[in-house]
Amino acid sequence: MTNPVYLALDLPQLDAAKALAARVKNHVGGLKLGLEFFCAHGSHGVHEIAQVGLPIFLDLKLHDIPNTVAGAMQAIHVLEPSIVTVHASGGRAMLEDAKAAAGEHTKVVAVTMLTSLDEQDLKRTGVGGTPHDHVMRLTELAHDAGIDGIVCSGQEVGGAHKQWKDGFFVVPGLRPAGSAVGDQKRVVTPRQARDDGASVLVIGRPISRADDPVQAARDIEATL
Repeated sequence: MTNPVYLALDLPQLDAAKALAARVKNHVGGLKLGLEFFCAHGSHGVHEIAQVGLPIFLDLKLHDIPNTVAGAMQAIHVLEPSIVTVHASGGRAMLEDAKAAAGEHTKVVAVTMLTSLDEQDLKRTGVGGTPHDHVMRLTELAHDAGIDGIVCSGQEVGGAHKQWKDGFFVVPGLRPAGSAVGDQKRVVTPRQARDDGASVLVIGRPISRADDPVQAARDIEATL
C-alpha cells in the first residue's frame, strides 16, 4: 500500500463528501464510509463515492447473530468494499460466517475496543482488565476465527502486531501532533501507529475539518 491513510468521510451531505474526497484523493490511500454515511445515503452513496477512484472501507461494525451478519455481508458484495468491519465481541461463529460470506477481495476486520472508551468504561460494562488485556484477548479470537485482522487503537497495535505477525491492523482515532483530541481517549500520532505495525490509518476530522483539507492531508502524508 503506497499511502496507508484512509479518510473518514462521515459527512451528512453526499455532495460535500464527494467533493472533499475528490480534493484530497492524491494524498490519501482510501476512503472510509461509516454508519452515519451509510444510513444517510445507502448503497447509492457508496457508488457515488467509489467514482472518485479510491478503495472503499465500509465501517459498518456489523454485530448480530451469525446468520444475519453473513446475510449482510452477502448484501454488500455489489459494493465491492476493500475492507468491512464487524465487532469481535460477536463471537467466533459470527466472525467465521462473516469471513465466509465476504467478497473474495474484501478484508474482514474485527473491532476490538472503540477508541472512545477507556478502562473505566470497560469496568462499567463488566469487562475486567486493562484495554490492552481486552484487545489482546479479542485479537486472539479474531486470529483463531480466520478473519483478516482487527481494528484497535494506536496504543495497542504494537502488542497486537507482535501477537499476530501477518495480521491486518486498522487504527482509527489518530491525531497529528498538536491537534485536538475531541471525543477520543486513546490516541497516538499517525507516524507512531504506522511504526508500531498499523496497516491502515483512519483519519477524519484532522483532515475533513481543517481550514485547508488538502494541505492537512499533505502534511500527514509527509510524516509517514
